[in-house]
Amino acid sequence: MNQTLFQKLTRTKPIEAHAEQGQSLAAAGLSRSIGLFPLMMIGVGATIGTGIFFTMVEAVPKAGPSVVLSFLLAAITAGLTALCYAELSFRIPASGSSYSFAYATVGEFLAFIMAACLLLEYGLAASATAIGWSAYLNNFLGNAIGWQIPELLRTPMIVSGPQGVVFHPGHINLPPIILVVLCCFLLIRGTKESATTNAIMVLIKLAILIFFVVIAFTGFNIDNFTPFYNTDNSKGFAGMAGVTAAAGTVFFSFIGLDTVATAGEEVRNPRRNVPIGIIGALLIVTVFYLLVAVAALGAQPAHMFEGQEAGLAVILQNVTGKAWPALVLSAGAVISVFSVTLVTIYGQTRILYAISRDGLIPKAFQTVNPRTSAPVSNTVIVCMVVGVVAGFVDATFLWDMVSMGTLTAFIVVSLAVPVMRRKERQAGDVKKGGFRVPFGPYVVPGLSIFACLYIMRDLSTTTFRIFAIWMVASVLTYFIYGIRNSRLNQK
Repeated sequence: MNQTLFQKLTRTKPIEAHAEQGQSLAAAGLSRSIGLFPLMMIGVGATIGTGIFFTMVEAVPKAGPSVVLSFLLAAITAGLTALCYAELSFRIPASGSSYSFAYATVGEFLAFIMAACLLLEYGLAASATAIGWSAYLNNFLGNAIGWQIPELLRTPMIVSGPQGVVFHPGHINLPPIILVVLCCFLLIRGTKESATTNAIMVLIKLAILIFFVVIAFTGFNIDNFTPFYNTDNSKGFAGMAGVTAAAGTVFFSFIGLDTVATAGEEVRNPRRNVPIGIIGALLIVTVFYLLVAVAALGAQPAHMFEGQEAGLAVILQNVTGKAWPALVLSAGAVISVFSVTLVTIYGQTRILYAISRDGLIPKAFQTVNPRTSAPVSNTVIVCMVVGVVAGFVDATFLWDMVSMGTLTAFIVVSLAVPVMRRKERQAGDVKKGGFRVPFGPYVVPGLSIFACLYIMRDLSTTTFRIFAIWMVASVLTYFIYGIRNSRLNQK
């Protein structure tokens, strides 16, 4: 039966199809090899390290000491959305996360747009974290052997200056490219090995952050929190405006919630483990973010954060007057940010896998190596793009764009909850058991959407412009390729 254009745009993928694809994995696809603890560590690994190790440099100049409230605001918003993720992941335990949730609820076109947001979010997040890794690697080398990477090999070609975009021909940020190559080799070896390696690196990361908190608190000065709010309004960041703007900058560091859900098809007992993994990872992340933020601000005045490379390591060096604490923290950061980049690239490849399996992008992205159960071509393509961006573009361009993609994804996930409940009622198939959002299908999702929009409103005009361009390109891609090649056309 021929479908009208509207019917094609709003057609949904049955939940049963997600379940059937998951059951067929053992024969020809990804394998269920991830337990609860490694899954939770995937979530922690995708978040801690990103927001703490280097976004403080971007966020504190906007909010001052009240950046603590920015992290709290972002955590509350992420928590509301985490409840929505937990319910949807119980009903749709599939790879693709927000994309799969949208495809089963609000229709193919909006699902494809959601996928475009996720690709922007994950791709730029991987590049941004790889760039931050370069600063800590340089700090580690300087403290360990007294040698630093030449500026020509650790600064990008395209940077943001006072007068706009500035080009530095011949410059390349080489360390992030090396990091992405290492992640690529690890990911194509297989998911189980990558998840185990990530769990080890996350435990090292948490130990390093505890080490930072303990030492930083020895130099704690309560006067550093006065004035609590930013009083400089030259850039429009005074008072709560600075808190919201900073929340938008750090919000992408909660991308780990989405990463847990992208692993839905590779998790043992996903209906139980994915919801627990999401909520558990959020709690761990929030506690560590607040502890480190308070310790860092207590040890160093807010005005010193702006433009500071390897900020946490420098704080320890200033507090103790010795190089070895900074050396230990830089080494930990090198390992930690490696895990963030690894998990973020992993999430990107699994989203592409899910979209390709539905026929909306070429089949190359769903080809799985039978020996390693890893989508090798997909991984190589993603790493090439991430490496180029990380090597040639300044991180300043990337932070807010990642937050925009994350916030948009969270809004769609929140919308999907009441739609899913309504579909179940209409079909007379209300599922019993499992996690359900408290207070009905509208209160928590509604608060989540409001909180996301509240944070989104203070992102820069440039961010909205670039996002609009990306959306136009995504819509064209869907109408040129996706709508004609969708597997739902075969139904």
